[in-house]
Amino acid sequence: MEKVRVGVIGCGVIGRVHLKCLSKNPSAEIVAVADIREEAAKEAASQFGVPKIYTSADDLLNDPNVDAVILAFQTAGRTAVALKSFAHGKHVLVEKPVAMNAEEVKQMIAAKGDLIAGCCSSRHRFLPSFQAVKSFLASNALGEIRLIRIRVAKPDEGPPKTTPPAWRLRRDLNGGGILMNWGCYDLDYLLALFDWQLKPRWVTANMWTVPPPFEPHVAPSSDAEAHVAAFLLCGDGLTIAYERGEYMPTAPEDGWEIIGDKGSLRFRMIPERGKTVTFYEASTEAGVVQKVIWQGDETWDMVHEGVVNDFVQAVLERRSPATTLEQALIVQQITDAIYAAAEKREPISIQT
Repeated sequence: MEKVRVGVIGCGVIGRVHLKCLSKNPSAEIVAVADIREEAAKEAASQFGVPKIYTSADDLLNDPNVDAVILAFQTAGRTAVALKSFAHGKHVLVEKPVAMNAEEVKQMIAAKGDLIAGCCSSRHRFLPSFQAVKSFLASNALGEIRLIRIRVAKPDEGPPKTTPPAWRLRRDLNGGGILMNWGCYDLDYLLALFDWQLKPRWVTANMWTVPPPFEPHVAPSSDAEAHVAAFLLCGDGLTIAYERGEYMPTAPEDGWEIIGDKGSLRFRMIPERGKTVTFYEASTEAGVVQKVIWQGDETWDMVHEGVVNDFVQAVLERRSPATTLEQALIVQQITDAIYAAAEKREPISIQT
């Protein structure tokens, strides 16, 4: 196989991002798009020179010229299409979150056989700062890790300029809200930093929907959480304090901190110009000494192109993609436990 012939199912915002990335990859050929909205499919096909247009996923999957598919539509219907894709012998890249719940991921794993399958939750791991952080952690410069703090708070920005997508804060369409949309990125990134050896065992959590003053700023029928806070305890005593929210009546904040007994590391997950990763080293003589261990420019193109290019190469090389379905299952199992803990208002054991 010299090129991977790809079909994209879903021609909305993220579907077109995938198409843009594929169009720049010399090892990929976009052979078909599908969307139940015929006009959206036609527009996408015209924009990226795609020869075939379908208005159903089934028709695209029946196309023998499609080697692999990218599923770029809302979460609720994704597992059913993934299962059909595997049955048709197609390699699959699933958008994030991987599924509505862990049971759906298990169904996909059971059905994929020896086909290549991955999830887009790995996106931010294609940034150079990720490798810088991972390498620094491997050096043991922080000593024994005690606490990981992740806090991302986005204040409400006023009435939206365009109509918000209905799925974003709908449990029936997306499985949840901010935890499904961004928690999968956070957990994927965190677990990969530690080579998937980090083992959260217990979690207590709480969640809140959009505050009343900002309810007019989201789509009608939004019932999922816009703010989540969780406290996760690993078997070795390492603790994870996690909080992420949007539409919040608060000042903006975005930061990760990994604290050990020899120092701590501060950074941000998302791409930015002039990004820094800073080491705060414990010194008997000087107290805490601040050192920038990495600095550089990152873009969102790196994020989106990385996950698509990795999937294409994984198909060509017959290797695992950056995040396999098995790894995505771990992310979803932790996610499900956070939801259960928030619902029951008591600690929950995490089964992975």
